[in-house]
Amino acid sequence: MSEIKNIPKKNEPCLPKGWELKKLGEVCHTTSGGTPSRGNKNFYNGNIPWVKSGELSKGLILDTEEKITEEAIKNSSAKVFPKGTLLIALYGATIGKLAFLGIDAATNQAVCGIYKNENIDSNYLYYFLFFKKPSLVKQGIGGAQPNISQTILKNLELSFPPLSEQQAIVAKIEELLSELENGKQQLQTAQQQLKVYRQSLLKWAFEGKDLILFGTFVETSQNGLSKRTGTIGEQYKVLRLADISNNIIDKSSPRSIIMDENEIAKYKIITDDLICIRVNGSKDLVGKLVHVSKLNENDNWAFCDHFIRFRLNSNIAFSKYFHFYFTTMKMRKYIQENMVASAGQNTVSQITIKNAPVPNCTISEQQLIVDELESKLTVCDKIEETISQSLKQAETLRQSILKKAFEGKLI
Repeated sequence: MSEIKNIPKKNEPCLPKGWELKKLGEVCHTTSGGTPSRGNKNFYNGNIPWVKSGELSKGLILDTEEKITEEAIKNSSAKVFPKGTLLIALYGATIGKLAFLGIDAATNQAVCGIYKNENIDSNYLYYFLFFKKPSLVKQGIGGAQPNISQTILKNLELSFPPLSEQQAIVAKIEELLSELENGKQQLQTAQQQLKVYRQSLLKWAFEGKDLILFGTFVETSQNGLSKRTGTIGEQYKVLRLADISNNIIDKSSPRSIIMDENEIAKYKIITDDLICIRVNGSKDLVGKLVHVSKLNENDNWAFCDHFIRFRLNSNIAFSKYFHFYFTTMKMRKYIQENMVASAGQNTVSQITIKNAPVPNCTISEQQLIVDELESKLTVCDKIEETISQSLKQAETLRQSILKKAFEGKLI
């Protein structure tokens, strides 16, 4: 590795000998595109590919959803970028997304094109901007559609080594990131295998039993509280979907309202209640059952109208048994076939849940099955947690590799 400069200026990073710190605009020519008037039909359905910011997720642009005409280019700020141009998104949720043009193409105004030049390796610039994406996102200004300006991009400070060293750094980055990606894929494969194993455990636990309606075991059922404020009574936490994490009640940021005695008696949740997600935009969430623990009861929770509470007959039902059964693929299929979809929301009713066919066995058998499942699934949970932590560490390692690369510490 090159020698380190003696003493850097104040607030200036310490770079290897031969490196410079330059603004992106001093090294590259950049400009954004434009959107021809939608009111002019002669501007669209042409033969010039036209890239929108959402298409940058492809990584390499070989075709586009829309194409514009030569007339559109002449009468708007859209311009044709040559193949090999590096594109970066400037607006909204796509800020910082990157892609190369594999064809000559125009872009809309939400995309900036960074032209190739002989002084900088395009892949070096790609990895540098990928590394800087979190910083660019923070600099995004605006409300619902934050954006970064050309000025912000051009003023971005770039660690600028000689071209040969840029190419060596890119080769090392790609070697290390390839190894990292292989590791991630192995972890993700293990995650999928765990999901399959969980389902095989659940199938083993419940198969071969006669079926009976879930309502047979239900003592009472109740839709949740619809009011959002109160003035008389006691302050109570009200369970929302935001308070559910991995089918467990998360009390880290609850919402509370004032409830009177009658409301508390009606909507308070107690140990072994099953709280069903009644309505949601996601089909994967609707119909799932959350088991209420003793700790949840002691925390004074009620539940809102996005849920249904099922309180089971404790003489014949062990609630955790049904909590597990409602996570099986067979039960998820039943729920999705019987939910009602309207205005982007999916809903299940008390009747739908009560009519669900469930395995019939004695309460002592139910408890034995739960004990066996909890023993095996606890091991799965620990493995899953380890995998999740490793995946997070992989992302941290990716940024660490890039940080070292642009400080001159990777090769």
